[in-house]
This record gives sequence, C-alpha cells and structure tokens, in this order.
Amino acid sequence: MDKLYFLTAGVPLRAGTKGYAKGFEIHDEMGLDGLELEFVHGVRISDKSREAVKASHKIITAHAPFYVNLNAREEEKVEASVQRIIETAQTANELGGYSITFHAGFYLGQDKDVVSDRIKAQTKIITDTLALDNNKIWIRPETTGKATQWGDLEEIINLSKEFETVLPCVDFSHLHARYNGISNTYDEFCAIFEKIGNELGQIAIDNFHAHIAGIEYTSKGEKKHLNLEESDFNYKDLLRAFKAFDVKGAIVCESPNIEDDAKLLKDYYLTL
Repeated sequence: MDKLYFLTAGVPLRAGTKGYAKGFEIHDEMGLDGLELEFVHGVRISDKSREAVKASHKIITAHAPFYVNLNAREEEKVEASVQRIIETAQTANELGGYSITFHAGFYLGQDKDVVSDRIKAQTKIITDTLALDNNKIWIRPETTGKATQWGDLEEIINLSKEFETVLPCVDFSHLHARYNGISNTYDEFCAIFEKIGNELGQIAIDNFHAHIAGIEYTSKGEKKHLNLEESDFNYKDLLRAFKAFDVKGAIVCESPNIEDDAKLLKDYYLTL
C-alpha cells in the first residue's frame, strides 16, 4: 500500500437503507477511504451491491462470518468454517478487495499449541485452495478480545510466518480488552509494530490491516464496542505510533458510530 487508509466497518450509518452506492457518496463527503464488507451471517451480497463496490474504486476489506471456529470439536463445523473463509476471500477478490479477516477459533480447554497446530492445518487448506484460483488476497487471522479465544499477538504472528499470503489483522481494541487494560500506551503500541516488523519483515508494516474502536471490557476481556470518546482506549497515542513507524495499509473503524469515529481517526492522524 502507498499510505494509511481509513475505512468504516460496513456501510456508513448515514446511508440508512440506501446501500453501498449511497455509502460511498458519504465516504466522499467525509473524506473516508473505503469500507470493510461485514459478512456477519454469511457471504452474501446482491448483484446491485457488487456493482456498486466494483465501481467505487475504494479500499475494500472483508470480515468473514462470525460462525467460524477452525478448532471446533465437530469436523463438519471445521469444514464449514474453512469454506466460509474461502468464500469471503473469493468474493472480496472478485470485488477488488485488499484483504480479509476472521476470528479463527476457541481453545475449548485444549492446550494452546495443539489448537495452534490445528488452526495452522486448516489455514493451509484455505491458502492452498485459494492458490488454485490464483487468489492472492491477504488472509488475516484477527487478534481477539477474550482469553478463551485463540488469537493473541504471538499466535497471529507465528501463523503468519508459515504462509506467504497470511498476515495479521491487529485489533488494537481487542488486545487492550484481552489483557484487561494494558496495550494502551505509546510505548506499548510501538512495541507491537516493532515486534511485527522484526518477525514478519517490512512487508507487514507496509501492508497493515487494523481494527480500532472504543471498547468496554472486564477481567474476562472484551464486552462490547464503544465510541472512542466514551472509552479509555488511547487512540491518539496509537495513531502517533502508526505515524512513527510509517505504517501503510487499512485502518477499519468498528465503533458504533463508524463513520464519525473513522473521520475522527483520520483527521487526528493528518495533524501528526
């Protein structure tokens, strides 16, 4: 990527029921750069919406359905999860997408290394299948917000080392919630970028995918997303760290007021 882009998680709220075309008009009015397709319940998008996304020439990412667990006990659930991620990548690629992300799975009381090995095996199936279609869109396991979920920073980085088309999606708000309030200072944010750059190389810094939102959490981790100004999440120091490391890629705002906080993030970043 050539710079840092600021996206909304889905169509801007101001678009109401008018869909993607109106949403992209709102992006233009607000100076925003694109959106993340939110395939919450399934990889479904109408022909009209497909055409609007293709015609937009915006930065497009996609989030796979939440019904994903690559460590499910039932093999049919694992197979369905793999297929949902593949379908997300195929659809995003057809629409000119940059990358996709997903919540990879749960530990289910198992040894973390065992879970990582199983998720790695399923990721190989995903990347091998996509390679057959010459689909080279970035596949991104996301850092997760609860200790019961696979996906701390180390696990995401280690998986990314194994595959040419896999890189992290760093949800900074999830990391803040996962550890009950840490990962919220300039030095901590810089340490994350330094670790990713050292272990995955400059390509990971130049092709970043991040999620940012305000967040409510407890000792058990993530509870719900909040608007940035209603949360203790230190987005200003995070953006300072983005600037210091000259990170390029896509920041997706997942606050409840998606377009307003996306603009808040972009406007502050441009002052740095």
